Amino acid sequence: MTCNIRKKFFAELLGTFFLVFFGTGAAVVTLLITDAAGATGIGPLGGLGDWIAIALAFGLTVMICIYVFGKISGAHLNPAVTIGLLVTKNIALIDSIYYIVAQVIGACLGSLCLFLCLGDPAVAIGGLGATAPGLGVSYLQAMFAEFLGTFFLMMVVMGVAVDKKAEPGFAGISIGMTVAAVIVVLGAFTGASINPARTFGPYLMDTLLGGANLWGFFPIYLVGPILGAVCAAFAYAYLAKDSGVCELPQPFNDE
Repeated sequence: MTCNIRKKFFAELLGTFFLVFFGTGAAVVTLLITDAAGATGIGPLGGLGDWIAIALAFGLTVMICIYVFGKISGAHLNPAVTIGLLVTKNIALIDSIYYIVAQVIGACLGSLCLFLCLGDPAVAIGGLGATAPGLGVSYLQAMFAEFLGTFFLMMVVMGVAVDKKAEPGFAGISIGMTVAAVIVVLGAFTGASINPARTFGPYLMDTLLGGANLWGFFPIYLVGPILGAVCAAFAYAYLAKDSGVCELPQPFNDE
């Protein structure tokens, strides 16, 4: 591992750690509050307000991490985004492997630290913020929702971060608010993961710490987001191919 990729690895690990710790932390705290009030699940007391609060926690964390780590690694924070950039040749294969490993490790550490901060209730009541389809939502419906949410996210990433004609300085707020918007709409349907690492971390820690076993749902949060990101990356590349815009800014490159 070169010094440069080592720094990118650490940046992706830290960024995904913060994303999972603060984002899923908001979901766990919401569940703990509703449980203390005698209710169950996200929504009974605040309805859409609960999802807006959780969405803002995720969106603001993503925004801040992009401004902090974007100049180092590009702040993908999401294996689906990394794979979308890989298939459009905006990141090298070896770099993408390091990125994905870092993201998964960061997500697992984020969930572990959430448990260390909040204790057993974070697992028993909050499920460490693990995602699962909502009541009445079928497997395929949930996967399609994750596909659409990630498609939208990846289109924004391509337009504001990858496109060399994008206005500088707006990637963080644009991508962060996109994440928030997707969670507000899809939260009740699927938990709005749109990020395989964000789901993997809580799933693994729940398993190790005696929480719920939700691995049967994991393909929803793996296949849906990856397909969404890949399709969006190709779609944007097609739309922009005559404009010469599909070139990554310097922080994404090895040089």
